[in-house]
Amino acid sequence: MKISTKGRYGLRIMTDLAVHGKDCCVSLKEIAEREHLSEKYLEQIINKLTKAGLVESVRGARGGYHLTKSPENITVEDILKATEGSLAPVACAEDNGKCENYCDCVTSFIWTEIYKATISVVSRITLLDLAERSQSIEKTELECLK
Repeated sequence: MKISTKGRYGLRIMTDLAVHGKDCCVSLKEIAEREHLSEKYLEQIINKLTKAGLVESVRGARGGYHLTKSPENITVEDILKATEGSLAPVACAEDNGKCENYCDCVTSFIWTEIYKATISVVSRITLLDLAERSQSIEKTELECLK
């Protein structure tokens, strides 16, 4: 399974919002500048995150985006499902064997195990974990510059 740029950038957007948007809204332009990403492409991704109910937009001079829940209540799974859709390597792994060939398929257990392992990892890592890691990386970078 390969996570696309939508999934990867979605994680970066959400981490940026968790770090920089604690008490205010953050503009997409600010995120794009900090993350060195195309603002136009981030618009597509933020729309998916908004539709999933993970972020909310606020209009006006001090508008932008903010998280709808606290970072500890948003998982990597939530973000990847919003941006990528299913995380299953094949459809039958997510559908609990609702495939006409599931019972006869020698490889079905492999796809199910890969899916379970993936969900096990992404469901336990929260946005708070990513935000804390991001801040510790920033501190390390500053120390390296000294």
